[in-house]
Amino acid sequence: MSEEFTERKRRAYLWGGAGLLVLGGGAALLNAFLPVPTYQKLSWILVGFFLVAGAGGVGVALGALPQTGKLVEYGEALVVAILLAVVIRGGVVQAFKIPSGSMLPTLQIGDHLLVNKFLYGIRIPYTDKRVFRIRAPRRGDVVVFAYPVDDTKDFIKRIIGEPGDRVEIRNKKIYINGKPIDDPWGVHVDPVTLPEGFERRDNFGPVKVPPGQYFVMGDNRDRSYDSRFWGFVEDARIRGKAFILYWSWDPERHFPRFGRIGHLIR
Repeated sequence: MSEEFTERKRRAYLWGGAGLLVLGGGAALLNAFLPVPTYQKLSWILVGFFLVAGAGGVGVALGALPQTGKLVEYGEALVVAILLAVVIRGGVVQAFKIPSGSMLPTLQIGDHLLVNKFLYGIRIPYTDKRVFRIRAPRRGDVVVFAYPVDDTKDFIKRIIGEPGDRVEIRNKKIYINGKPIDDPWGVHVDPVTLPEGFERRDNFGPVKVPPGQYFVMGDNRDRSYDSRFWGFVEDARIRGKAFILYWSWDPERHFPRFGRIGHLIR
C-alpha cells in the first residue's frame, strides 16, 4: 500500500464504500418490490452509481483494485462531482426539454428549461411527502409533473384550477367558481368553437378540483392534451416550477434561438 494511502483513508474507503453498497442495494430492492408509482422511486441510474461506487471503494480499501495516488484522486473527484449533481438534480433544479407545441407561444418546441424543485418542497423517495416547502403550487405556475396516465412520462402545463376550485369552460372561456378569469396566457388557433356535448375542448365541466390536486392546461388551448381529457394532477406528482430557458433549438431551421436563452418563464 502506498504512503499516500494511509490507514485512515483505507478505513474511510471501506466504510464509505460499504455504505454506498447498502444504500444502492436497499434502493434496488425497494425499486423492485415496493408497490409505489415510478415517479416516487429512485432513478435506476442513481442506484447503479451507488453500487458501482460502493464496490470500487471497498475494492480499493481491500487492495483488490489499484491504489495509485492519481487513480484514487480522480476517483474521489468523480464521486464527489456525481453526488453533487445528484443532490442538485434531486432537490434543487432539473433540466427539461419541450417536445411538443401544447404550450405555445410561451414555450416552443426545442426549448430547454430548468425546473425549480425546491420551491414546492423536496419529495422524500418512496413516499408522497415533501419537506422544506416554501409555497404550494398556484394558478399561473408552469409546472413539470409525472403524467397521471403513465408515471414514466413527464408533462409540462400551466396550473389553472387549485384545490377546491370549481372549474368550467364555456365557449373557450375559463370560469373559476362561477366567474370568468383573466387569462393572459391562453391562445386559440382554431376559430371554430365546438358545441357543448360534442367535445371537451371548448365546453367543459363544471368540475370541482379535489383536495391536494390541480387542474392544468396548455397555453395552446386548442392543441393541448390536458386536464380536460385525462383529469387532475396530484400534488405529489409535481416535480417543480419551470423558471428559465437555458437553451433553445429551432428544429425546422436547425439553428439556435439565441434570443430565447435566459428568458424567464411566466
